[in-house]
Amino acid sequence: MPVEFSGTDGGDTHGAAAKAAKAPPARVRTHRGYGGNRVLLASTSRTATLPAGGAPADRGDTRETRTGEPPPKVITTRHPWRWVAAAGIAVLLAMAASALITNPAWEWEVVGEYLFAPSVLRAVVFTLELTALGIVFGFLLGTVLALMRLSGNPLLNSVAWGYIALFRSVPLILQLLFWYNLALLYPRISFGVPFGPAFFDIGTMDLIGPVTAAALGLALHQAAYAAEIVRAGLLSVDHGQREAAAALGIPRARQLFRIILPQAMRSIVPTAGNEIIGLVKGTSVVYIMALPELFYQVQVIYNRNGRVIALLLVATIWYLVMTSVMSVAQHYIERYYGRGRG
Repeated sequence: MPVEFSGTDGGDTHGAAAKAAKAPPARVRTHRGYGGNRVLLASTSRTATLPAGGAPADRGDTRETRTGEPPPKVITTRHPWRWVAAAGIAVLLAMAASALITNPAWEWEVVGEYLFAPSVLRAVVFTLELTALGIVFGFLLGTVLALMRLSGNPLLNSVAWGYIALFRSVPLILQLLFWYNLALLYPRISFGVPFGPAFFDIGTMDLIGPVTAAALGLALHQAAYAAEIVRAGLLSVDHGQREAAAALGIPRARQLFRIILPQAMRSIVPTAGNEIIGLVKGTSVVYIMALPELFYQVQVIYNRNGRVIALLLVATIWYLVMTSVMSVAQHYIERYYGRGRG
């Protein structure tokens, strides 16, 4: 492969060619980077640019360049500190593995005993149910709030902005306690004409039990974050898509669900996946309501038998399994919506 240099040393062309013919082969050093390789000449200040992935010449190539010079010798860049860092990390990993295996205080036999205990499995299922309720209703409400934020109506925009600001500012544990104790504010809830007669009423404790309060708190909290995720995804779609759809006379609802939203999913899915994974772990907060989710259940068991570390490891393993499965699913969903992108 011929190498074209970016400059000459100046002076007479024939004299330079004669000197180049007598000079020893130039040693070069390649630096791999974006957009091409930079070849540094060890014996001169001249440089040459090679295409990405290319090299000036193979080590066994004896062909000469256009100036009559033998091909330059390539010296690949060495990275000794990378090997030092890798060796250090390998030692740290070996130390961590040894500490986990050799320390009897971890009580791995107790972990195996309770990992698939019926009460723990029921708690895992209940955790997934709470997560599903929070995500489904949270993103449904969040999509409505995102459309309200994008609306030209100042009232809708302001209400959505206020909701998002409020629920993102209040910790989740406080929201759960508020919904759990709603009966202290409103002992009975009436249904009827607004500011008019009530058709019937029902006790708040009968309507909003602990499970309902937990699902309601998780969904309303998640909706505030989902609204910003969906809004950012909708804004990422080029405005020309909306203009083209409007020019074709496509109804606005069909524009949203068939043209805009599928393209916005490319931006929505990664962040939404992170929120779902976060909510799986966030369900542990509902232990304050004495609901039998995973974290509460392992607390009940280790308060009874005193095996604190082993039961915490059981919860850790199950949270790791659930989040890992969701991460794999997120990867394939991202690949599905990202198809066709160059």
